[in-house]
Amino acid sequence: MKDALRHTGIGALGDMPWGSHFCLFYETKEDLLSAVVPYLKAGLESKEFCTWAVPEPLTEDEARQALSQAVPAFDRYLAARSIEIVSAREWYLDGDRFDLKRIIDGWHEKLIGALSRGYEGMRASGDTVWLEAKHWKDFSAYERELDESLAGRFITVLCTYPLTVSRAVDVLDVARVHQCTMALRKGIWEVIETNEPATGKSLVRMSEAGYAASNRSAKLATLTPREHAVLAQIVAGFSSKVAAQRLGISRRTIEFHRANILQKLRAKNTADLMRVVLGE
Repeated sequence: MKDALRHTGIGALGDMPWGSHFCLFYETKEDLLSAVVPYLKAGLESKEFCTWAVPEPLTEDEARQALSQAVPAFDRYLAARSIEIVSAREWYLDGDRFDLKRIIDGWHEKLIGALSRGYEGMRASGDTVWLEAKHWKDFSAYERELDESLAGRFITVLCTYPLTVSRAVDVLDVARVHQCTMALRKGIWEVIETNEPATGKSLVRMSEAGYAASNRSAKLATLTPREHAVLAQIVAGFSSKVAAQRLGISRRTIEFHRANILQKLRAKNTADLMRVVLGE
Protein backbone atom coordinates (compact mmCIF):
# COMPACT_ATOMS: atom_id res chain seq x y z
CA MET A 1 0.00 0.00 0.00
CA LYS A 2 1.29 3.46 -0.86
CA ASP A 3 2.31 5.69 2.06
CA ALA A 4 -0.78 7.28 3.61
CA LEU A 5 0.93 10.65 4.13
CA ARG A 6 2.75 12.59 1.44
CA HIS A 7 5.37 15.27 2.00
CA THR A 8 3.89 18.50 0.60
CA GLY A 9 7.15 20.45 0.52
CA ILE A 10 5.29 23.36 2.15
CA GLY A 11 6.61 23.92 5.66
CA ALA A 12 3.42 25.60 6.90
CA LEU A 13 1.38 22.60 5.77
CA GLY A 14 3.51 19.57 6.57
CA ASP A 15 2.48 16.13 5.34
CA MET A 16 -0.97 15.41 3.94
CA PRO A 17 -2.86 12.20 3.14
CA TRP A 18 -3.74 11.09 -0.37
CA GLY A 19 -6.93 12.70 -1.60
CA SER A 20 -6.13 16.05 0.02
CA HIS A 21 -7.63 19.16 -1.55
CA PHE A 22 -6.21 22.42 -0.21
CA CYS A 23 -5.87 25.98 -1.42
CA LEU A 24 -3.60 28.98 -1.24
CA PHE A 25 -4.42 32.67 -1.52
CA TYR A 26 -1.32 34.53 -2.65
CA GLU A 27 -0.43 38.17 -3.17
CA THR A 28 2.54 38.24 -5.55
CA LYS A 29 4.09 36.10 -8.26
CA GLU A 30 6.98 35.43 -5.89
CA ASP A 31 4.52 34.16 -3.26
CA LEU A 32 2.97 31.81 -5.79
CA LEU A 33 6.34 30.42 -6.85
CA SER A 34 7.55 29.99 -3.28
CA ALA A 35 4.57 27.73 -2.57
CA VAL A 36 3.96 25.78 -5.77
CA VAL A 37 7.60 25.13 -6.69
CA PRO A 38 8.49 23.26 -3.45
CA TYR A 39 5.12 21.47 -3.60
CA LEU A 40 5.89 20.10 -7.06
CA LYS A 41 9.54 19.48 -6.20
CA ALA A 42 8.44 17.23 -3.33
CA GLY A 43 6.08 15.45 -5.68
CA LEU A 44 8.74 14.73 -8.27
CA GLU A 45 11.13 13.48 -5.59
CA SER A 46 8.35 11.22 -4.21
CA LYS A 47 7.82 9.57 -7.61
CA GLU A 48 4.56 11.34 -8.31
CA PHE A 49 3.39 12.63 -11.66
CA CYS A 50 2.94 16.41 -11.45
CA THR A 51 0.74 18.86 -13.35
CA TRP A 52 0.84 22.63 -13.01
CA ALA A 53 -1.79 24.82 -14.66
CA VAL A 54 0.07 28.13 -14.44
CA PRO A 55 -1.68 31.50 -14.28
CA GLU A 56 -1.07 34.72 -16.15
CA PRO A 57 1.06 36.75 -15.98
CA LEU A 58 3.37 33.86 -15.06
CA THR A 59 4.39 32.09 -18.25
CA GLU A 60 5.04 28.41 -18.79
CA ASP A 61 8.70 29.22 -19.53
CA GLU A 62 9.01 31.11 -16.23
CA ALA A 63 7.44 28.18 -14.40
CA ARG A 64 9.91 25.76 -15.97
CA GLN A 65 12.81 28.07 -15.15
CA ALA A 66 11.75 28.35 -11.49
CA LEU A 67 11.48 24.58 -11.20
CA SER A 68 14.79 24.09 -12.97
CA GLN A 69 16.52 26.29 -10.39
CA ALA A 70 14.92 24.46 -7.47
CA VAL A 71 14.88 20.84 -8.64
CA PRO A 72 18.13 18.97 -9.26
CA ALA A 73 18.08 17.19 -12.63
CA PHE A 74 14.80 18.90 -13.55
CA ASP A 75 15.56 18.37 -17.23
CA ARG A 76 15.52 14.63 -16.58
CA TYR A 77 12.07 14.82 -15.02
CA LEU A 78 10.89 16.95 -17.92
CA ALA A 79 12.30 14.56 -20.51
CA ALA A 80 10.65 11.62 -18.75
CA ARG A 81 7.32 13.50 -18.86
CA SER A 82 7.10 13.31 -15.07
CA ILE A 83 5.71 16.84 -15.05
CA GLU A 84 3.31 18.71 -17.28
CA ILE A 85 3.11 22.50 -17.35
CA VAL A 86 0.10 24.04 -19.09
CA SER A 87 -1.74 27.34 -19.24
CA ALA A 88 -4.42 27.59 -16.55
CA ARG A 89 -6.76 29.43 -18.90
CA GLU A 90 -6.41 26.79 -21.60
CA TRP A 91 -6.80 23.94 -19.10
CA TYR A 92 -9.95 25.23 -17.44
CA LEU A 93 -11.72 26.96 -20.30
CA ASP A 94 -12.96 25.62 -23.62
CA GLY A 95 -13.04 28.91 -25.44
CA ASP A 96 -15.03 30.96 -22.92
CA ARG A 97 -16.91 27.98 -21.50
CA PHE A 98 -16.21 26.22 -18.22
CA ASP A 99 -17.23 22.55 -18.22
CA LEU A 100 -17.12 20.98 -14.74
CA LYS A 101 -17.25 17.39 -15.98
CA ARG A 102 -14.57 17.91 -18.60
CA ILE A 103 -12.08 19.22 -16.05
CA ILE A 104 -12.72 16.60 -13.37
CA ASP A 105 -12.57 13.83 -15.96
CA GLY A 106 -9.32 15.36 -17.19
CA TRP A 107 -7.72 15.11 -13.72
CA HIS A 108 -8.85 11.52 -13.38
CA GLU A 109 -7.52 10.57 -16.81
CA LYS A 110 -4.14 12.04 -15.92
CA LEU A 111 -4.11 10.08 -12.66
CA ILE A 112 -4.97 6.82 -14.42
CA GLY A 113 -2.22 7.48 -16.93
CA ALA A 114 0.29 8.24 -14.17
CA LEU A 115 -0.51 5.06 -12.26
CA SER A 116 -0.25 2.98 -15.43
CA ARG A 117 3.24 4.40 -15.97
CA GLY A 118 4.36 3.31 -12.52
CA TYR A 119 4.09 6.57 -10.56
CA GLU A 120 3.11 6.46 -6.87
CA GLY A 121 0.29 8.85 -7.63
CA MET A 122 -0.24 12.40 -8.81
CA ARG A 123 -0.17 15.92 -7.49
CA ALA A 124 -1.62 18.91 -9.28
CA SER A 125 -1.84 22.64 -8.91
CA GLY A 126 -4.22 24.91 -10.77
CA ASP A 127 -4.86 28.65 -10.61
CA THR A 128 -8.00 30.77 -10.94
CA VAL A 129 -6.65 34.07 -12.23
CA TRP A 130 -8.74 33.49 -15.37
CA LEU A 131 -11.95 33.24 -13.33
CA GLU A 132 -14.61 35.84 -14.13
CA ALA A 133 -17.80 36.61 -12.23
CA LYS A 134 -19.89 34.74 -14.80
CA HIS A 135 -17.86 31.55 -14.13
CA TRP A 136 -18.00 31.68 -10.34
CA LYS A 137 -21.15 29.64 -9.76
CA ASP A 138 -19.97 26.82 -12.02
CA PHE A 139 -16.46 26.93 -10.60
CA SER A 140 -17.74 26.73 -7.02
CA ALA A 141 -19.73 23.65 -8.00
CA TYR A 142 -16.57 22.24 -9.58
CA GLU A 143 -14.55 22.71 -6.38
CA ARG A 144 -17.22 20.91 -4.34
CA GLU A 145 -17.41 18.07 -6.85
CA LEU A 146 -13.63 17.82 -7.05
CA ASP A 147 -13.33 17.59 -3.27
CA GLU A 148 -15.68 14.61 -3.22
CA SER A 149 -14.13 12.94 -6.26
CA LEU A 150 -10.62 12.91 -4.77
CA ALA A 151 -11.60 10.61 -1.91
CA GLY A 152 -9.77 7.31 -2.04
CA ARG A 153 -7.54 8.34 -4.93
CA PHE A 154 -3.75 8.64 -5.06
CA ILE A 155 -3.76 12.36 -5.80
CA THR A 156 -3.39 15.69 -4.00
CA VAL A 157 -4.55 19.02 -5.42
CA LEU A 158 -3.39 22.54 -4.53
CA CYS A 159 -5.70 25.28 -5.84
CA THR A 160 -4.23 28.78 -5.95
CA TYR A 161 -6.20 32.03 -5.83
CA PRO A 162 -4.73 35.52 -6.39
CA LEU A 163 -5.74 37.87 -3.58
CA THR A 164 -5.67 40.82 -5.96
CA VAL A 165 -8.85 39.63 -7.68
CA SER A 166 -10.52 37.67 -4.88
CA ARG A 167 -13.46 39.21 -3.04
CA ALA A 168 -14.06 38.57 0.66
CA VAL A 169 -17.10 36.44 -0.16
CA ASP A 170 -14.96 34.39 -2.55
CA VAL A 171 -12.48 33.64 0.22
CA LEU A 172 -15.29 32.32 2.42
CA ASP A 173 -16.74 30.20 -0.38
CA VAL A 174 -13.34 28.74 -1.20
CA ALA A 175 -12.49 27.93 2.43
CA ARG A 176 -15.68 25.89 2.77
CA VAL A 177 -14.77 23.45 0.00
CA HIS A 178 -11.11 22.85 0.85
CA GLN A 179 -9.68 20.78 3.66
CA CYS A 180 -7.11 23.45 4.42
CA THR A 181 -6.86 27.09 3.38
CA MET A 182 -3.60 29.03 3.46
CA ALA A 183 -2.55 32.56 2.62
CA LEU A 184 0.89 33.80 1.61
CA ARG A 185 1.38 37.52 1.52
CA LYS A 186 4.82 38.86 0.72
CA GLY A 187 6.50 35.83 2.24
CA ILE A 188 4.34 35.63 5.38
CA TRP A 189 2.34 32.42 5.82
CA GLU A 190 -1.07 32.11 7.42
CA VAL A 191 -2.93 28.81 7.77
CA ILE A 192 -6.69 29.32 8.02
CA GLU A 193 -7.37 25.79 9.22
CA THR A 194 -9.95 23.59 7.55
CA ASN A 195 -13.43 23.70 6.11
CA GLU A 196 -15.58 22.48 8.98
CA PRO A 197 -17.62 24.93 11.08
CA ALA A 198 -16.04 26.55 14.10
CA THR A 199 -15.87 24.21 17.05
CA GLY A 200 -17.74 25.34 20.18
CA LYS A 201 -17.45 23.94 23.67
CA SER A 202 -20.43 21.68 23.01
CA LEU A 203 -18.39 19.88 20.35
CA VAL A 204 -15.33 19.37 22.52
CA ARG A 205 -16.75 17.17 25.24
CA MET A 206 -13.95 15.14 26.71
CA SER A 207 -15.22 11.61 27.34
CA GLU A 208 -12.23 10.54 29.43
CA ALA A 209 -10.73 12.30 32.45
CA GLY A 210 -7.35 11.03 31.33
CA TYR A 211 -7.68 12.93 28.10
CA ALA A 212 -8.33 16.19 29.93
CA ALA A 213 -5.16 15.65 31.95
CA SER A 214 -2.95 14.61 29.07
CA ASN A 215 -4.25 17.52 27.02
CA ARG A 216 -1.68 19.62 28.82
CA SER A 217 1.17 17.58 27.43
CA ALA A 218 3.60 19.04 24.96
CA LYS A 219 2.50 16.72 22.14
CA LEU A 220 -1.18 17.51 22.47
CA ALA A 221 -0.37 21.20 22.58
CA THR A 222 0.64 20.94 18.91
CA LEU A 223 -2.93 20.07 17.85
CA THR A 224 -5.31 22.71 16.54
CA PRO A 225 -8.68 23.26 18.27
CA ARG A 226 -10.38 21.37 15.45
CA GLU A 227 -7.98 18.46 15.82
CA HIS A 228 -8.72 18.39 19.55
CA ALA A 229 -12.43 18.13 18.73
CA VAL A 230 -11.83 15.18 16.41
CA LEU A 231 -9.48 13.56 18.90
CA ALA A 232 -12.16 13.79 21.58
CA GLN A 233 -14.49 11.81 19.36
CA ILE A 234 -11.82 9.16 18.76
CA VAL A 235 -11.12 8.86 22.47
CA ALA A 236 -14.85 8.47 23.08
CA GLY A 237 -14.79 5.46 20.77
CA PHE A 238 -16.95 6.90 18.00
CA SER A 239 -16.49 5.69 14.43
CA SER A 240 -15.54 8.18 11.71
CA LYS A 241 -19.14 8.11 10.48
CA VAL A 242 -20.60 8.90 13.90
CA ALA A 243 -17.90 11.49 14.66
CA ALA A 244 -18.68 13.22 11.38
CA GLN A 245 -22.37 13.36 12.27
CA ARG A 246 -21.66 14.68 15.76
CA LEU A 247 -19.36 17.42 14.50
CA GLY A 248 -21.44 18.26 11.44
CA ILE A 249 -18.61 17.64 8.98
CA SER A 250 -17.84 15.03 6.35
CA ARG A 251 -16.46 11.59 7.16
CA ARG A 252 -13.58 12.34 4.83
CA THR A 253 -12.65 15.44 6.83
CA ILE A 254 -12.61 13.29 9.98
CA GLU A 255 -10.17 10.91 8.29
CA PHE A 256 -8.06 13.87 7.15
CA HIS A 257 -7.76 15.13 10.73
CA ARG A 258 -7.17 11.63 12.07
CA ALA A 259 -4.17 11.20 9.75
CA ASN A 260 -2.72 14.53 10.89
CA ILE A 261 -3.29 13.66 14.56
CA LEU A 262 -1.53 10.32 14.19
CA GLN A 263 1.43 12.05 12.58
CA LYS A 264 1.65 14.84 15.16
CA LEU A 265 1.39 12.46 18.11
CA ARG A 266 3.66 9.91 16.43
CA ALA A 267 1.08 7.16 16.84
CA LYS A 268 1.04 4.15 14.52
CA ASN A 269 -2.69 3.46 14.76
CA THR A 270 -5.77 4.20 16.86
CA ALA A 271 -4.75 1.83 19.66
CA ASP A 272 -1.33 3.48 19.87
CA LEU A 273 -3.03 6.88 19.78
CA MET A 274 -5.14 5.95 22.79
CA ARG A 275 -2.04 4.97 24.74
CA VAL A 276 -0.42 8.31 23.93
CA VAL A 277 -3.50 10.32 24.85
CA LEU A 278 -4.44 8.42 28.00
CA GLY A 279 -0.88 8.09 29.20
CA GLU A 280 -0.97 4.31 29.32
